[in-house]
Amino acid sequence: MRVLVIGATGYVGSRLIPELLDAEHEVRAGARDTSKLEDSWWHDRVAAVEIDVLDAESTRAAIGVDTDAVIYLVHGMAGDDFSDADHAAAENVAQAVGDAQVARVVYVSGIIPGVPEEELSAHLRSRLGVEQVLSASPAVVVTLRAAMVFGGGSTSFELMRQLADRLPVTVVPDWMQHQVEPIAVIDLARAIVGALSADTETGHFDVGGGEPILYSDLIHQYTELANTQRLQIPLGFLPEKLVAQIASWIADIPAPTVKALMESLQHDMVAADTRWRTAFLTEGYKTVATKEAITRALTVSEDVPDEQRDALQRWSSDPEWASQG
Repeated sequence: MRVLVIGATGYVGSRLIPELLDAEHEVRAGARDTSKLEDSWWHDRVAAVEIDVLDAESTRAAIGVDTDAVIYLVHGMAGDDFSDADHAAAENVAQAVGDAQVARVVYVSGIIPGVPEEELSAHLRSRLGVEQVLSASPAVVVTLRAAMVFGGGSTSFELMRQLADRLPVTVVPDWMQHQVEPIAVIDLARAIVGALSADTETGHFDVGGGEPILYSDLIHQYTELANTQRLQIPLGFLPEKLVAQIASWIADIPAPTVKALMESLQHDMVAADTRWRTAFLTEGYKTVATKEAITRALTVSEDVPDEQRDALQRWSSDPEWASQG
C-alpha cells in the first residue's frame, strides 16, 4: 500500500514508520521541512515529501494521485490561533483526499471525555473538530483516540518525567485527580498499521493500554521505578492556570504544549471500550503494561544506534529537550 505519513518528523511518526516498512508498505514521509527527516535512521528507506498542510496547493501536490492511504499526525498546540490553524489544515487535507480519491485516512487524536463539548479543553475541542472535518471526506476515516502516549521522547511522558524528577515534592490539586490510561507508542503504532487495512467504516476508536490509573498514582509509580520518590501533597485550591504556568517554567518542553497537556488532566482520559484490540491488532499480540513501558522508557543506550534501540527508549532524533535530565 502506498502510504503518506503527514507529520513524519514527530514522535509517533518516528516510531510508526519502521512498523509500516516492516509491514511492506511503500512509505512517503511528509514534512514541512524535509531536511529534518535526515535525523531519522530510516530516512533512506522512504520517499521524502514536502508538505505544508496550511497551504492547499502544497497539500494537494503532496497527496497527489497515487496515494492509497494518508496517516495524519499533525496537531497544533502553539499560539492563540492553533485551533483555527488545525481546522484550516484539516480542510485542506480533506479536500485533497477527496480530489485524489484516497481510500483511507487514519487520524491520531486524543481521547474525548464524555462531557459537553464546551467543557472540553481548547486542545481537545480542536482535535475533535479536526476529526469531524476529516470524517466528512469521501475516504474511510479511522480516528484513533489516545490519552498519554508512553515512551522515552514522548511529550506526555517527558512532561511527567521532568516534573516528577525536578520538583522536591509532588503537588496534586483536586482537579488533577482523574484517571488516565496510557498507551505505549509501539502499541499505538501497531494500531495505526492495523487500521490501514481493517474492515471498518468511518468512525473513532479509543486506544488505551488497558490500565486506567489516577494521575497521582501514575506519578508515584513512575518515581518508584525511577528511584526518585517524592512526597505527594494534595492541594485543592491551586488553579489550573497557575499550575500549568509553573509547570511550563520547570519543564524544557515548549510552554504552550505544557499548558495544553495540563488542561487535559481536568477529566478522566480513559478508553470507553476495547474494540480497537480485535479490530487492529493481530491475534495473540500483547500490549505493553504501564510499568514495563516506564522501565523501558528510562533505559539509556547512548552508544547504540537508533535502529538498534528499543522504540520505547529515547532516540537521538527526538527533540533536544527530551534528552534533558
